[in-house]
Amino acid sequence: MAISRFPRGKEKPRSLIIPLLFAISAGALALLWVAFSSAVPASLFFSIASRRAAEGEGPTGLERKYLYWGKRIDCPGKHCDSCAGLGHQESSLRCALEEALFLHRVFVMPSRMCINPIHNKKGILYQPSNASADEMWSASSCAMDSLYDLSLISSKVTVILDNSKMWSRIVSAGMKLGSKGVAHVEGVSRVDLKENSQYFNVLLINRTASPLSWFMECKDRTNHSSVLLPHSFLPMMAAKRLRDAADKIKNILGDYDAIHVRRGDIIKTRKDRFGVERSLHPHLDRDTRPEFIQRRIAKWIPPGRTLYIASNERSPGFFSPLSARYRLAYSSNFSDILDPLIENNYQLFMVERLIWAGARNFVKTYKENKNDLSLTDDPKKNTKNWQIPVYTLDGEES
Repeated sequence: MAISRFPRGKEKPRSLIIPLLFAISAGALALLWVAFSSAVPASLFFSIASRRAAEGEGPTGLERKYLYWGKRIDCPGKHCDSCAGLGHQESSLRCALEEALFLHRVFVMPSRMCINPIHNKKGILYQPSNASADEMWSASSCAMDSLYDLSLISSKVTVILDNSKMWSRIVSAGMKLGSKGVAHVEGVSRVDLKENSQYFNVLLINRTASPLSWFMECKDRTNHSSVLLPHSFLPMMAAKRLRDAADKIKNILGDYDAIHVRRGDIIKTRKDRFGVERSLHPHLDRDTRPEFIQRRIAKWIPPGRTLYIASNERSPGFFSPLSARYRLAYSSNFSDILDPLIENNYQLFMVERLIWAGARNFVKTYKENKNDLSLTDDPKKNTKNWQIPVYTLDGEES
């Protein structure tokens, strides 16, 4: 089939056409700009610029105010050279995030989280003997964004990392602004920080938190009206690749139940001056053994169910007796999903918490809230009362 062509006129020299087109286009654009700028108030342009800045497109970040607690969680203080476990550090981090939310400020989050060697069995804790303090810190920590989805957190509390270019800009600007740039505070309540004009308009509040732990600044958490972020907030803010891994595992498990069995360091004992072994959790060693677990969970989880077990117990086959009643699953059953991803036990714990959240029934080690299912009745927090461990049924019916 022939393709018909439109007849072509006599071509004009291109050297004359191109300048003519540019002249016409420039004139038209100028007329449009005059008409548009005269019809639209200048305030609209500023509002658009402000909106873009608030969405992270601003060149300076000076349109927002910031809150900084320190370059490491619980530091300065007793935890600068060591660190607590993930749960402890999350309590501190959540406290700082709550204050930022209360003050309507951007929280400057530490870019790394310290990993307690007690809670880690991966190889990232290798430290050369001639390493500097910063190198040792880097070797015993992990990137914060390897644990958490910062965009997801920012949907509730806006955060930036303390190794970001934005943070460098804010520090530089704060130093130039003098008294309106940075306020160094210690022992000041969040209410005073919000209501006192001395702090309200300051670009950056540099807080020195309690040297015991950051979460001590939120010691009024028994007053539920003061709690702005629930305990479940940070566990649900896991990094996307950790969430994806948990989703894959949950899909494989199908309809399942889960238990968290904390043993390891928490069941340690010490001898009193008479040589008698004592424990802060006298029933915990007993209550987290397979035969007692089975007795405890029988009323919640019927036989034949798939039971996912998360535990820091290192003894191989320790929970095998439970297989007579349940189909057991562990993180090790999903090594093809987890091994390419998991660099430390904090990441593994983040994934397992998401798995618990998807279980039909989840049994914790300790009862933390009134409606929790738990393996033991021992209180989670007991720092003074060392008691003789109990390994019998305490008179319960057999």
